Amino acid sequence: MDRLFSLFKSKPTWLRVFPYVLVIGGMIGVLASSIITLDKIELLQNPQALFPCDLNPIFSCGSVMESPQASAFGFTNTLIGIVGFAVVTTIGMSILAGARFKRWFWLGLQFGTSFGLIFTHWLAYQSIYRIGSLCLYCMLVWTIMIPTFLYTTFYNLKERNIKLDKKYHHKVIKFLEAHHAKLLVVWYLVIVSLILIQFWDFWSSIL
Repeated sequence: MDRLFSLFKSKPTWLRVFPYVLVIGGMIGVLASSIITLDKIELLQNPQALFPCDLNPIFSCGSVMESPQASAFGFTNTLIGIVGFAVVTTIGMSILAGARFKRWFWLGLQFGTSFGLIFTHWLAYQSIYRIGSLCLYCMLVWTIMIPTFLYTTFYNLKERNIKLDKKYHHKVIKFLEAHHAKLLVVWYLVIVSLILIQFWDFWSSIL
């Protein structure tokens, strides 16, 4: 047991954190997606329904749920979230239990997290610049999708499940090892800045 613990401690911080990112992020994603799904069902039953996250014209979950973008594939997007984040949680739990997976499996997770990142960023763009309202639960999903994608990509690069040109592979890994936390913070700051700028008239009116 002591030997296993020492091996775990010897891993880089990001590698020790990775399975917890999957587990915690996945559980939060399932919870947020489930809440939005239940609210969507209530909205269908009662179009006049108001929700706790309908705080003002900007933070208005109802406005986002009623938009066409909320059902981009013909059904509510949250069903994708429930299934996808449940899978992510299961994978994280499996890693903590000592499971090992083939390269094709990791590439499948990479594809899933890449799709999730692109889709959530598309939804973020639609919310900020087209719908003109923000859903707090949706924003929570955006928030957890970023580290899920980032650390999955980092792991796949480190384990050479994703192979770059030999000239750049090591440099990319060294950069991520040194700056992964900063990259995450900058990513969040960019999104926050876009929201502040787009809705500045509203923020300035309440200051």
